[in-house]
Amino acid sequence: MLAIKHKLLPKSAYIDPPQLGSQLWHLKFSNPLGIAAGFDKQAEGIETLHAIGFGFVEIGSITPEPQPGNDKPRVFRLENNKAIINRFGFNSDGHQAVYERVKNIHSKNFEGIIGINLGKNKDSPDPVDDYIKGIEKFGDVAHYFVINVSSPNTLNLRKLQGKDQLKHLLKAVVNARNQLSVEPLPPLLVKIAPDISQSERKDIAEVVLDSNCKMDGLIVSNTTVDRYEYLDPKYKGEAGGLSGEPLKDKSTELISEMYKLTKGKIPIIGVGGVFSGKDAYEKIKAGASLVQIYTSFVYHGPPLVTRIKAELEELLQKDGYNSVAQAVGTAEKS
Repeated sequence: MLAIKHKLLPKSAYIDPPQLGSQLWHLKFSNPLGIAAGFDKQAEGIETLHAIGFGFVEIGSITPEPQPGNDKPRVFRLENNKAIINRFGFNSDGHQAVYERVKNIHSKNFEGIIGINLGKNKDSPDPVDDYIKGIEKFGDVAHYFVINVSSPNTLNLRKLQGKDQLKHLLKAVVNARNQLSVEPLPPLLVKIAPDISQSERKDIAEVVLDSNCKMDGLIVSNTTVDRYEYLDPKYKGEAGGLSGEPLKDKSTELISEMYKLTKGKIPIIGVGGVFSGKDAYEKIKAGASLVQIYTSFVYHGPPLVTRIKAELEELLQKDGYNSVAQAVGTAEKS
């Protein structure tokens, strides 16, 4: 992260082909590969991440007031499993500090796409108000917003995915977004957990399609609290969210399910266990319009970005698709 923060990495020489480009909402993506929230929590590496080839950069989660997050150690590498367990707990510099960094980047005529992932403070008496404050604070610098209600590392946060709580929250943030004095209005997405039950999946689909609290997109999915038998026994018992290779199939299955439940009406950003162009392509065919990485980037660094894009381009060509959009959800139709 230090090399990214201090802009020590060279700009990627790979030129995104038109085939990888797409338009979602009012935004034009040169390629569908983004860096997931959690990597650049404090908006310190946006320019470098864009320069090395990411099609969009999502920062955060950001909380209204600064907070240190959970006690250290709080991140563990399971190298044999291509996985990470983290329990950061929304360590954040707070709205004001992060806002100033993003505003400064925009002042340089930055051309990339920046997503703002919002969280709540650990001891907040009113979680809904925390998200509203985020919408109001970042309204003039966010290309899109993410309402994160799915981290396993903040007490009771995942309860906000319950039908009634989610409906109340999303209605409030939609109203806040609609009152922004910017044009066009930034899209609103909600990030969900991979551990939700079948009934919870149906409830979430119903809520995000509701006209009073309709979301512009879903991010599927956050980390899992599941622990598989084959995981490194040294770290398997650590609390926190598991990301990386073990999450791949679970997140892809949830993408497919949410794509079907929402009838393909709401764009999905797929994340979880993407290490190759093939992994990204599987998520796209399951229903994702865009894809994010985190753990694989931690392990393999900048060269992975170009490799995934080149492999994805080859797979699209092989199947006769002229764009990513043509491949979205095709696994359901075959």
